Amino acid sequence: MAGVLSGVRVLDLSRVVSGPWCTQILADLGAEVIKIERAGAGDDTRMMGPFLEDAERKPTNNSAIFMACNRGKRSMTIDIASEEGAGLVRELAATCDVFVENFKAGALGKFGLDYEGIRAVRPDVVYCSITGFGHDGPYAARPAYDFIMQAMSGLMSTNGQPEGAPGSSPLRTAIPLTDMVTGLYATIAVLAALMHRNASGEGQFIDAAMLDASVALNANLAVGFLLNGKVPTRSGNTNAVVAPSDAFETADGSVIIAVSNDAQFRALSMVIGAPELADDPRFATNTERFARRYELRDVLAPYLKSAPTAVWVARCAKANVPCGQINHMHEVFADAQVRHRGLAISLPHSSGQNVRLVRSPLNLSKTPVEHRAPPALGEHTDAILAELGRSPDEIAALRARKAI
Repeated sequence: MAGVLSGVRVLDLSRVVSGPWCTQILADLGAEVIKIERAGAGDDTRMMGPFLEDAERKPTNNSAIFMACNRGKRSMTIDIASEEGAGLVRELAATCDVFVENFKAGALGKFGLDYEGIRAVRPDVVYCSITGFGHDGPYAARPAYDFIMQAMSGLMSTNGQPEGAPGSSPLRTAIPLTDMVTGLYATIAVLAALMHRNASGEGQFIDAAMLDASVALNANLAVGFLLNGKVPTRSGNTNAVVAPSDAFETADGSVIIAVSNDAQFRALSMVIGAPELADDPRFATNTERFARRYELRDVLAPYLKSAPTAVWVARCAKANVPCGQINHMHEVFADAQVRHRGLAISLPHSSGQNVRLVRSPLNLSKTPVEHRAPPALGEHTDAILAELGRSPDEIAALRARKAI
């Protein structure tokens, strides 16, 4: 069954995470995505381990992070800095509906690959430019990476143990969260622009800034500051608006309890064998519980320490109290629900082996995602050039001149 974006062609000049995350989603939805990579080197992430090993157990340039962000694409190697290479990109762009890049603002203009240059060959193109700070403003020319954006957007200032606690300092997330959320917003913008084009025949330019997406990701913390001027602080694993919602030690590990209303707190009190807590005036409402959240945590701690994690998870599930264990990655993929949902998949790779990946979380009943393995570097260069009408001799000449 064809994907919902079947027939849409995407030219992907992005690399690392933000742009590739966007174009991977488009590929999952059925678009043909042609990924342009640097000849001889490829996407920067191809050099960031761990790596898929070949038949002789030697590392390849198919890294975990590359394969996590480039499922379902075709790879073509082009030197866009050469006049001939840039010309090939424009020729390809004329056949594509969407153009995605994440170079610094203005960097592609010198190659004729900016919005104006691509619109000249494809007037109705949807051109998505992902940058750190957007295409205008005092920081527009600055480079940006996820770590920098996590710091500048305020995200790190609210993540970590409370001020004064052991190990207290702002923390980044282990995954490149601001890259990924920018890619998600860029995908939404591309889909909206395609809908607009279907209705009007007009393409458009999308200015997708990591700063914009990252500040928006602060959600209620940002809006709370705008409402009352109070700067949010780090609270560790304690929820910023409800209680009890924290990590607790058990007899053999730890468990997350996330109570969000009075009924759930009453149920939790029954589960731990202390029903009187629900009627204690100190904890009767969320307002009272939150004001005394650290006191409440100390009250609950001995009860939860008295039994193993699995016991609390089972009891809470039966009582409809939100609860879960803190899984390490090996436990994630051994989890019964994760296995039932088929989140780990195995796909045939051009290396001749199967690669294990995480499937798309998009679950569409009428137009399901078709998963295809990430490409080897330059795997489709010759085939794509042949589609453009280049003969084998012409392709060989382009390669000899290092345009591809």
